[in-house]
Amino acid sequence: MTGSPRILVVDDDAEIRSLLARYLGGQGFRVATAQDRRECLASVADARPDLIVLDVMLPDGTGLEICRSLQDRRPRIPVILLTALKEDVDRIVGLEIGADDYLGKPFNPRELTARIRAVLRRSGPEDAPPPARRYRFAGFQAVPDQRRVVADGVDIDLTGAEFDLLMAFLERPGRVLSRDLLLELTQGRDRDPLDRSIDVLISRLRRKLAADSLPAIFKTVRNGGYQLAVPVQADAADP
Repeated sequence: MTGSPRILVVDDDAEIRSLLARYLGGQGFRVATAQDRRECLASVADARPDLIVLDVMLPDGTGLEICRSLQDRRPRIPVILLTALKEDVDRIVGLEIGADDYLGKPFNPRELTARIRAVLRRSGPEDAPPPARRYRFAGFQAVPDQRRVVADGVDIDLTGAEFDLLMAFLERPGRVLSRDLLLELTQGRDRDPLDRSIDVLISRLRRKLAADSLPAIFKTVRNGGYQLAVPVQADAADP
């Protein structure tokens, strides 16, 4: 990613759009705004944002519909959903259809900024990537510097959040990892008691990495968290 990241803020509340445009602009981002689905899709086509801050409820549709329509776009655009505090179902559905993070309203602009920077780090190339490694597990190969997971020469389509969660396990094979630790490792934040984002991401990884001939890759440990249940081999990636 070159230059200042381009952020598209989509919300039907003019005050929120204005506040975020000023605040994020002051944090070094280039900011565009949209008040509805139509303006959002037009801005995506014209301005090609690096990340979208997307309200769930819009006058001509929903953020979930937009998120779903963007899922197959390449290159993929990361999305942070803005939801009302009681819209837990929308948060879960949003994660299931590919949103990278969510934040409940009302929110602190500083927290949103931190979430934006974290998602951009996960979704974009690092300025100084570590030496490439290849992790082999259960018939899959994960290459961190390329953020790819491959099986039989075919890429497995993982979101940034899914890939980061998988890497947390590959880098700690055999360890039982709590939900709190997984949130800290992958998103740099503490877990709300009602936060189910890790469970949703685990469910999606299980589905995407499932095969009839393979053992279960992830094990649920009662009152403990999750564990990678297959052997992992780490070696140098091919040049």
